[in-house]
Amino acid sequence: MSIIWIHGQDQVDWSELESLYRLAPLGNKSAEHLRTVFTNSRFKFFAYEHGQLVAAGRALSDGADCSYICDVAVMPSHQGSGLGREMVSRLVEASRGHKKIILYAVPGKEGFYRKLGFMRLLTAMAIFENQDAAIERGHLGET
Repeated sequence: MSIIWIHGQDQVDWSELESLYRLAPLGNKSAEHLRTVFTNSRFKFFAYEHGQLVAAGRALSDGADCSYICDVAVMPSHQGSGLGREMVSRLVEASRGHKKIILYAVPGKEGFYRKLGFMRLLTAMAIFENQDAAIERGHLGET
């Protein structure tokens, strides 16, 4: 696997990124939505193989206290290859120096992140745009 890593977004085809997120699967996020969230993220990485986007990830950061890793997506054909681990490792390394690095995991993937050193945050709380859908997907609970 010959992967080229890019940390800028100047060359990103946002429609290709939209397709990656749908296939990963991380839901339906429009190209314009992804352009907005990646543009507003301090750290971002894109992985290409043979000119095709196969992984992406980003982290929101205030530069000192908190970095929040989110939206790590890997093409299904590349899942299990170590590419997701490499993406998270790059985002963690870029976030070094922050007092805390927080990651929001897709339900069921917590074990993967545990292997990378993440622990469950016991005091996290959230308000979602669609609370009922977030509960149904396993993102929120009453406890």
